[in-house]
Amino acid sequence: MRKPRPHPDPRRPRRAVLSSVSSDSHTWNLVYLQLLLEEAGFEVTNLGACVPPEMLAERALDVRPDLILLSSVNGHGGLQAAAYAQLIKAQSALADTPLVIGGKLGVAGEADRGLVPELVEAGFDGVFVGDEAVAEFREYLDRVRPPTVVAAA
Repeated sequence: MRKPRPHPDPRRPRRAVLSSVSSDSHTWNLVYLQLLLEEAGFEVTNLGACVPPEMLAERALDVRPDLILLSSVNGHGGLQAAAYAQLIKAQSALADTPLVIGGKLGVAGEADRGLVPELVEAGFDGVFVGDEAVAEFREYLDRVRPPTVVAAA
């Protein structure tokens, strides 16, 4: 997993764009992840379910987020995610933006961990799967959280 880049401006909240892959119509996971991101201090643009790669890239270019998160619940994330990574990383304005994915990436259970190197190779900076995915993602967010700004008295 690649180390997150430092926050460019600690005076503004971090921004995140959240989505699922185009075949995934689940939404409760997106609500949960939005709340988790907001708890970590992010402003979240939640694009919802069934978002095609082009739409995600377009909105990310508009928002200029500090993090892009894809979620997969239906088990097709491992098949579809590389197209998202390639399109996002091909945009010069987004190439350095941390791009992460998590959830149920395949239908083979524990064997789906074998998808992690492929997704990192495709351009993902973090891949979160299995029983520890949420805890590992929270730790990742702790590393991308901006420093606290204390106003001078």
